[in-house]
Amino acid sequence: MSISLNENITYLKGVGPQKADLLASELGIKTYNDLLYYFPYRYLDRSKFYTINELNGEMSHVQIKAKVIHIETIGEKRKQRYVVTVNDGTGTTKLVWFKGIKWIKDIIKPNKEYIFFGKPTLFNQTINFTHPEIDDASKQKEKLSFNFQAFYNTSEKMKSRFLNSKAIHSLVLNLLPKVKDNITETLPSYLIKKQKLIYLNEAIYNIHLPLSQDLLQKAIFRLKFEELFYIQLKILRLKQYQKESVKGYFFKKVGQYFNSFYKNCIPFELTNAQKKVLREIRLDTNSGKQMNRLLQGDVGSGKTLVALMAMLLAIDNGFQACIMAPTEILANQHYETIRELVKPLGISVGILTGSTKQKARRLLHTDLLENKLNILIGTHALIEDAVKFAKLGMVVIDEQHRFGVAQRAKLWHKNKQPPHVLVMTATPIPRTLAMTLYGDLDVSVIDELPPGRKAIQTLHYYDSKRLRLFGFIKEQIKLGRQIYLVYPLIKESEALDYKDLEDGLESISRAFPPPEYSISVVHGKMKPIEKDKAMDLFVRKQTNIMIATTVIEVGVNVPNASVMVIESAERFGLSQLHQLRGRVGRGANQSYCILMTGNKLSLHGRKRIETMVNTNDGFEISEVDLKLRGPGDIEGTQQSGIPLDLKIANLGKDAQILSYARQIAENILDKDPKLETHENAMLRNQMEKKWKYEFNWSQIS
Repeated sequence: MSISLNENITYLKGVGPQKADLLASELGIKTYNDLLYYFPYRYLDRSKFYTINELNGEMSHVQIKAKVIHIETIGEKRKQRYVVTVNDGTGTTKLVWFKGIKWIKDIIKPNKEYIFFGKPTLFNQTINFTHPEIDDASKQKEKLSFNFQAFYNTSEKMKSRFLNSKAIHSLVLNLLPKVKDNITETLPSYLIKKQKLIYLNEAIYNIHLPLSQDLLQKAIFRLKFEELFYIQLKILRLKQYQKESVKGYFFKKVGQYFNSFYKNCIPFELTNAQKKVLREIRLDTNSGKQMNRLLQGDVGSGKTLVALMAMLLAIDNGFQACIMAPTEILANQHYETIRELVKPLGISVGILTGSTKQKARRLLHTDLLENKLNILIGTHALIEDAVKFAKLGMVVIDEQHRFGVAQRAKLWHKNKQPPHVLVMTATPIPRTLAMTLYGDLDVSVIDELPPGRKAIQTLHYYDSKRLRLFGFIKEQIKLGRQIYLVYPLIKESEALDYKDLEDGLESISRAFPPPEYSISVVHGKMKPIEKDKAMDLFVRKQTNIMIATTVIEVGVNVPNASVMVIESAERFGLSQLHQLRGRVGRGANQSYCILMTGNKLSLHGRKRIETMVNTNDGFEISEVDLKLRGPGDIEGTQQSGIPLDLKIANLGKDAQILSYARQIAENILDKDPKLETHENAMLRNQMEKKWKYEFNWSQIS
């Protein structure tokens, strides 16, 4: 009898209504298919056993076979623990349970041999196991007809209701024999044969119940390849559609605004990287197709200048331009910078944010419609229905924290014909993530710093070196420089042992008293007018120390500031540390970033600090960040329109498979752009099924 994979999980043996609700709410497993695609995170080779004398506290999870020689219950009520001592002939070890003691008491009997699985830890010079899994050694052969046991992630709530990894494994054991013959293939046979992949039903079976190490690896590769292949096929088809179908405005000339700015207004020579990007933009805007380009560049590499020159191309051809920034601070910074740069050209520049007064808004709306305003800079306020352009030709989106695609779509619809789109990011994106999040955009990279900029020196100090830090700050202030001190918290936290701004202000005020030293304070809970006033004092050099939280991560440009001190630096992610470091090094003076940490650092914390000290390269930093955090933690990834809830692939670790999958997808689309041939019918059907309800976001980048 044929069984549908869309069958409700409630009806699977061992589930029932209560467990079904728990599986749905905790893991999103509602159907048989959901359970099949809930993959294990780790496997234990059940053919391998360790002896007790081989164990050490550095090992991961291991399996031992040992006899129970002593059982005791220690403590009372909530502090009670159940301790079982076992021996395998090479030594003894203790197994400890703090929860589920009644259940364990019923299972474990003295002088009987069991198989125990868990992580060995060293406590009081003795190896212990806490809450290990147990199997009756006498039933080992009948229970384990396969050598590799899969382990599944579960939640504490599930474990408390006996839905642990072992229970999920049992559900999979119940399901697979029922549905193995009902798993429909999702890749065409020519592709399976050519790429030497195993079939889907074999891959699903061996991902859960591997018959050998070789079959497990083949199953993992097949499933990762398919997942990444279909995402790349989708992205490349969208890009192809956009290139073929979406017409763009012709910017036929490079006119007086662009040329005059280039010759008379740029305060320094453009880098070769900036010139290369401008040539790419020029080719795009003169092709008759809509430009959709991602401009990646490190902090301080001159992206804004390139974006401004792209907007001048639009103005030279009779069009308007706009920049959308994620924060008012950044929008204001762009406004001040651009207005100052184009002042000699007589170009009109406006700003529209949430703080813009009604009277000013009405004037802006009128000037936009009458084409009297050349460049409009703003925040989300730009996408309000009341904002209408006469002839919008160039949209620059500063995606410091990445707008959602739906918000960007609103800018698209302000024109009958789509404007050219330039998306800027100041946090360089790892190649694998860029190929997925921005795979439908053409990519330009500015990988040089402007001339005269010195590389920022990054140092790591433990808290015990605070006096040395204060001495260094005083030396820099004597040289006429300014200092940032950034804290992760405003107030002291009971839960988190990190430095806070209020305590820091107190100690800095004592160490740096007036009138020789002056301090500005900026944090997220201040009123905008207070924040602006404090920042203004620092910008105008009336204060020489700024104590702040991460509100200064973007939007503060003080070339005279030469030292960035980041307190409790282990608290911050790599991309945030890199952004904060980018607040200094904007002038000709040597600049420094000092990372202050406590003495105890986690493995990841130490890796982040070492990475920051060893490199200033934002692209290298982003690769490490992706490996440490994974794509799910990268800010805004769920806003791209591309599904990143990957079931098995990992963009940090599977770069080679991703590149390979993209290459295969490119080859297929080169020969059959619309997937119209009989042999690609399955690919076309799968694409329609996977993204049936999804809007074509590629049109708005």
